[in-house]
Amino acid sequence: MPAYLIVEHAITDPAVFEEYRVKVGPVIAQFGGRYLTKGGSHRVVETTHWLPDRVALIEFPDMAALDAWYASPEYQPLKALRLASVDMAKDIIIKVDGA
Repeated sequence: MPAYLIVEHAITDPAVFEEYRVKVGPVIAQFGGRYLTKGGSHRVVETTHWLPDRVALIEFPDMAALDAWYASPEYQPLKALRLASVDMAKDIIIKVDGA
């Protein structure tokens, strides 16, 4: 069953985030993941409590692949780049099992 990663970022350092963005795609693909949507592709329809700046939806073959990617040695330095380039009060990462 596929698994999905829902991500929201409020970017505070565009140069560092750009380095993250360029490098993370190949690592996601290495674990069978693929982007379904990327930042700038969303519209908020019915809420006042969640107003994301940038949203991405990434599909993995299953939760084991998603977990392996997130814990991988390849992703850890990229995770550090992400953490250094976003507002952590607004950064959200959610893992969801597919149907």
